[in-house]
Amino acid sequence: MSDSTEINPWRTLSSNQVYVNPWIQVEHREVIAPTGKPGIYGVVHMKNKAVGIVPVDDQGYTWLVGQYRYATECYSWEIPMGGAPHDEWTADAARRELQEETGLVADELAELMRLHTSNCVTDEQGVVYVARKLTQVGWNPDETEELKVRRLPLQEAVDMALSGAITDAISVAALLKIALQHPDWLTQDE
Repeated sequence: MSDSTEINPWRTLSSNQVYVNPWIQVEHREVIAPTGKPGIYGVVHMKNKAVGIVPVDDQGYTWLVGQYRYATECYSWEIPMGGAPHDEWTADAARRELQEETGLVADELAELMRLHTSNCVTDEQGVVYVARKLTQVGWNPDETEELKVRRLPLQEAVDMALSGAITDAISVAALLKIALQHPDWLTQDE
């Protein structure tokens, strides 16, 4: 386990913004590496936190969202997720994204985990919630999203993460953590 009090061994000599849009800012940095050698580093600053939600009903089912991901050029099944501006409560964003993408409203929302999504090049932070006591109210995806929504046994979603059918890092981490912490949720009520 890493020591969170460790001093930063990197030294930044210069930092230049090379690209910016409403979601990201990219910087080119001249650095001195921990080894003492000069180098360069590209840093992607995310303007939102990633927010994921694992909805789990009383029968042991969850919901996945499917969509084509432009950057990876492939179709992806994932837990419902979206972005929260840094000044928005992530729990509020989780409730909004859950309803937008699946049509579900949760009476209970509990934080499952926090993670960095790709800490070698981006500062993006993720927060994942478990949503329980669910009510279906109708969904309203973002105007740029063409989504498929699938209700399936939670165990099947975990199996998809284990087999590589789900590759999204936040989804895999969240599903496997639930499987380890809440194995009783993986059995369906008959």
